[in-house]
Amino acid sequence: MRDYFIKTLRIGFSSWSNNDLNLASQLWGENEVTRYICSTGKFTHEDIVNRLNTEIHNYEVYHIQYWPIFELSTGELIGCCGIRPYKSETHSYELGFHLREKYWGQGYASEAAKAAIDYSFHILKAKKLYAGHHPQNRASEKLLLKLGFQSIGREFYTPTGLYHPLYELVNR
Repeated sequence: MRDYFIKTLRIGFSSWSNNDLNLASQLWGENEVTRYICSTGKFTHEDIVNRLNTEIHNYEVYHIQYWPIFELSTGELIGCCGIRPYKSETHSYELGFHLREKYWGQGYASEAAKAAIDYSFHILKAKKLYAGHHPQNRASEKLLLKLGFQSIGREFYTPTGLYHPLYELVNR
């Protein structure tokens, strides 16, 4: 049983640890999850290990990460959702989420993103959140606009080698 520091109606947010390689592999080993987040569209085992280590490092240094999220009713991994530092701006973060394909289209991304936004603005006192998505990922575009993010241009994203649409949400 995992501890959850945020709970929504259906989702529990936890933290990645060194013991979570199997869970990380369930998520980032799924080609439908990674097709828009790296240039090859697939994560190797080494990529998965590196991604898990990045999330653990972000937690150790900044106390934030793209937290693993679980279905409360089953305890099963849905994916991850959270924030990471955004460039050098103080009190500004980048929101992101990756969901396993079996959880697409059921409102989990919206529910998780709303909880992460609330946590960012109310607990961490963030001033701004940024978000981006692969140019072909229309589902993420639609969700970010629904969440109130405003388009502010495009930004080069090294892992894909492409310019991604960039959005901003200001704490009011």
